[in-house]
Amino acid sequence: MSKKKKKYYVVWNGRKKGIYGSWDECKKQIEGFNGAQYKSFENEKEAIESFAKPYAQSITKGGSKKKAAINPNAKPPTKRSIVVDAAWNTKTGDMEYQGFDFNTGKLLFKKGPFKDGTNNIGEFLAIVHALALLKKHGLDLPIYSDSRTAMSWVRKKKANTKLEKTENNQELFDLMERAEDWLQKNSYKNIILKWDTRNWGENPADFGRK
Repeated sequence: MSKKKKKYYVVWNGRKKGIYGSWDECKKQIEGFNGAQYKSFENEKEAIESFAKPYAQSITKGGSKKKAAINPNAKPPTKRSIVVDAAWNTKTGDMEYQGFDFNTGKLLFKKGPFKDGTNNIGEFLAIVHALALLKKHGLDLPIYSDSRTAMSWVRKKKANTKLEKTENNQELFDLMERAEDWLQKNSYKNIILKWDTRNWGENPADFGRK
């Protein structure tokens, strides 16, 4: 049996900055922390070198041609908002999604895992879930998402997925149909915004599977 390769985790912005030798240690520093900045590396040398650099430069691939530059004039995210995210397991095909109150860090909902899903479907369902929750409580807070695709689906009130329906994901297709139906029958004042990872760090609703 092959031994699982050890990873190292760098935290640029969290409860305590540093380099950690396990995901559990890293998670303690960033879970529920607004604007957390972190990334995993394959070896300690790469982690040390990256920790010495700005976060934006370390998360950008492709060398100098694609170096990210943090905009010092970038407008910060609205604290009174909802942040949503989805995670898709490439090995199992399982998907799950969740939403947090950005201001308090409180988990508002978490659904899944669902079999045979996609990340964009999860993001779509998370946004609609947040919209329905906010409407129920009469709140017009903005919603932040990582997925431009899911945001587009919400605007069009249609999940334009190419995912094939299987026995395992029937529940997901039912949820998508219900979400589309909700969008058709309900209006809302909430603004749906793209989370600016480059300037703000990881989405606070991120599942941390980097």
